[in-house]
Amino acid sequence: MIILFCPVILFLKKIKCIVFLIPLLLFSSCHLNPRISIPDPESLENMNHEQLLEVTSTIGLQYQSHTKNKMIGIVYADVLRRVGRTAQALAVMRQVAILYPEDQEVLAAYGKSLANAGYLDEGLDAINRAQRPDIPDWQLISAKGSVLAQMGKHSEALIEYERALELSPNESSIVSNIAMSYLLMGDLKTAEEKLRFASQMIGADSRIRQNLALVVGLQGRMKEAYSIASQELSPEEATRNIKYIKSILSQRDPWKKIAKARSNHNKKERA
Repeated sequence: MIILFCPVILFLKKIKCIVFLIPLLLFSSCHLNPRISIPDPESLENMNHEQLLEVTSTIGLQYQSHTKNKMIGIVYADVLRRVGRTAQALAVMRQVAILYPEDQEVLAAYGKSLANAGYLDEGLDAINRAQRPDIPDWQLISAKGSVLAQMGKHSEALIEYERALELSPNESSIVSNIAMSYLLMGDLKTAEEKLRFASQMIGADSRIRQNLALVVGLQGRMKEAYSIASQELSPEEATRNIKYIKSILSQRDPWKKIAKARSNHNKKERA
């Protein structure tokens, strides 16, 4: 079984947004016809936009020929999300859920697709239905925490993250999500501490370090934020992100700007 950690983009692009890492459960290729080839999910993390578009076209053709294959449907929805086609990704997962209405893995992926598209209540319901109390899944618990955070229920989100961390103490994505909740509550110091810890954990990726740059910048340490961001982004992208952070800090209430950006993003994705 392959596990791929995928971001839920709340605000803008790159470090201009806060990135919650929602685990996406994928399946082993043994469930497929051996003549069906799909991309290695782990390889998607290192692809640029053009490469992802090529993969989208390839697996899109496979989906058209195998619309009842749940693995192809889930992976196709994931690739669509990565290229910004969130509405189509949700439509694909909705069809898969119709075919497999009681499948826990499908419910989990469907719930995450709903949350990615901004349908938070529906996403939370699907994730809850996918969870088994007798065999708790840390990925679903963390996903529930991410949805609660998007709802603004940060205290409840932190409880879910701590539960997930008990089950998987070495998972950097959970620690990063905890940090993001502290950020949205205005506790920048704790958010930075958590992100620095997460960035040193095995499996920590670029998104965690981008979030660290954001938190550092929001504390007014722009040179340090640029240094962190430039390790992950091009100089032009890093400069744009610093300008964005400065625009947040210029507001009377920067948290209102962040909340507004999140709301605008969710409306755009649902359009």
